Amino acid sequence: MSLKAKVGIVGYGVYIPPYRIKIEDIAKAWGKDGNDISKSLNVYEKAVADFDEDACTIAVEAAKNAVNDFNIDAQKIGALYVGSESHPYAVKPTASIVGDAINAGPDLMCADLQFACKAGTAGMQICYGLVKADLIEYGMAIGADTAQSRPNDALEFTAASGGAAFIIGKNEEEVIAEILDTYSYTTDTPDFWRRPKADYPSHAGRFTGEPAYFKHVISAAKKIMEKNNLHSKDFDYVVFHQPNGKFPLRAADILDFEKKKVEPGLLTPFIGNTYSGASIVGLAAVLDISKPENMILLVSYGSGAGSDAFILKVTDNIKNRYSKNKVKDMINSKVYIDYINYIKHRKKIKG
Repeated sequence: MSLKAKVGIVGYGVYIPPYRIKIEDIAKAWGKDGNDISKSLNVYEKAVADFDEDACTIAVEAAKNAVNDFNIDAQKIGALYVGSESHPYAVKPTASIVGDAINAGPDLMCADLQFACKAGTAGMQICYGLVKADLIEYGMAIGADTAQSRPNDALEFTAASGGAAFIIGKNEEEVIAEILDTYSYTTDTPDFWRRPKADYPSHAGRFTGEPAYFKHVISAAKKIMEKNNLHSKDFDYVVFHQPNGKFPLRAADILDFEKKKVEPGLLTPFIGNTYSGASIVGLAAVLDISKPENMILLVSYGSGAGSDAFILKVTDNIKNRYSKNKVKDMINSKVYIDYINYIKHRKKIKG
């Protein structure tokens, strides 16, 4: 296979738990104005994992959808990486469980990744490099989380559950979106963290905005566009990490992207912030509706802090290679629960 072959996405899958809780119900439990909170965050409900779901089961479901919907032989997957802030084991890889679940082993490089909400895109970069170097035929990168938050903390209104899996390859008949370039911007910015054995993460409040999210997302987006002599007008869609529903819209405005280019991948208002899954579930939603030649800019963000940026170009293969499990359908397939049941779900208490 030629080293000049297109390297890109050959398949993807998403899993979003069906349970939802409305932001107004969380606010009501704490005597707050849910309408004001929803408007301030541009988030109206969020996805909640079931009693028996965790980041691993979400990763497995997303991986199965990716393999099955795009007819990928899992035995040809040479590397599998799972990025998450909520791996079920402190010592025991999630990736090896996913590998066995989709029958991808045992000739398989596996690792769990952690870089806050950009661990999934970090996995995509690793797979991209391995495929481009002809070390593997396919690589799978997953971002999945069952995000945790302290009760009555600001994060409780957005922290959600969900994930996506992307398969990277370079068979010219399979690539649906070529990765034209990728770039990362990283600094030591402690805006969000969780110590060992701590039940919930800590965050620096408003500090998480300007010096953290916006500095990294905007810098990564600008630099990859400058590097490739591209501008906002050259893209059909842009997908940012979405800790809430307002930050991506503001980032788009700063970078001179029209609102219509960011809205198709902006899912946080309807499912909350799925952390490691947030930007790549958004990318999946965009691929669900993309046409050949569409240009997509993807910029993730992970606290600590860094952003991974990708320029993707959709190929003609998108006409006959597409996901049968649409993100929009998963968003619309939902069951509402109240705050008491939400607490039971999060604590895995049966009752």
